[in-house]
Amino acid sequence: MNYNFYGWESATVPPVNDEFKDIKHPRKLYDILSEIWCEYTCAPRLRKLWSEDNKTLGQCAVTAFLAQDIFGGKVYGILRSGGNYHCYNVVGDAVFDLTSEQFGDEKLDYSNNPEQSREVHFSKTEKFERYKYLKNALIEYLQKNN
Repeated sequence: MNYNFYGWESATVPPVNDEFKDIKHPRKLYDILSEIWCEYTCAPRLRKLWSEDNKTLGQCAVTAFLAQDIFGGKVYGILRSGGNYHCYNVVGDAVFDLTSEQFGDEKLDYSNNPEQSREVHFSKTEKFERYKYLKNALIEYLQKNN
């Protein structure tokens, strides 16, 4: 399969625990999330723009923290106009952004960005609820397909 998300070539890190042992690398997670990302998991301010053609729109924080659950590492954020951060993952030397496709041809700068904390992001109840929904959908998907 052809991947277009940032860092897909180096996204070869293994899961850090047995809970998600069947997700061998971030590309596999991307494959699964492509089937379960939905309007509900999209940030509310972007929901009207979300579509099957742009599944990664508004999914960055919930996806990055879910990827951190599976692969470890840290979540960093690129400051965007409007004051929001676009989240992505760094695990060892691997930098990957499972939701970068939402920006089309725009080139993002993945260097020298601040680390993002769950406490800050999940202090927004709606974001924490979207994260839990996405994680539960992933678990259900894995149970059905194993």
